[in-house]
Amino acid sequence: MADIKKPTAKTPAKAATKKPAAKKSAANKDTSEVRTAKAQKAAPLKAGATKAAATKPDTGSDFKERAVTKAKSAAAQGKERTGSAIENLSRMIEDSARTIDDNVGEKYGNYARSAADAVSSFADKLNAKEIDEMVEDARGFVRKSPAVAIGAAAVVGFLVSRLIKSGMDDNDA
Repeated sequence: MADIKKPTAKTPAKAATKKPAAKKSAANKDTSEVRTAKAQKAAPLKAGATKAAATKPDTGSDFKERAVTKAKSAAAQGKERTGSAIENLSRMIEDSARTIDDNVGEKYGNYARSAADAVSSFADKLNAKEIDEMVEDARGFVRKSPAVAIGAAAVVGFLVSRLIKSGMDDNDA
């Protein structure tokens, strides 16, 4: 009789081990179903989506053209303002040449007049050039002497930072 009890005790144990195995297989089936659902979501694009994607690069080039147009417009306005400012500087130097003649001597007044003429001719050259020509001139200058260009950029950056800092100091006071 003891032999009979042992197999019955083993039988329930085997049944218990089979149930968790069945649960594992059900869990595997669930994940495969999820994987299948994810794969179905990544379906190929429809013809309408392809047309929308094809128009997207056109929008990018349109954006680029608008940006270039705005940059050229801003550069043209800056060129005009700079040209008029340089012309005003030339006039101021010319006016001060008369005062220099009276106070220091005619020799030094002539130096001021030649400086005024140089500044005025620079303003004329600036006003005569187009923006594209100026950009090409700048590129050529950087190619010929990159060290001077880097130094000039550093000086301009320093001056701009000082102007900004002084503006901030004025706002704090």
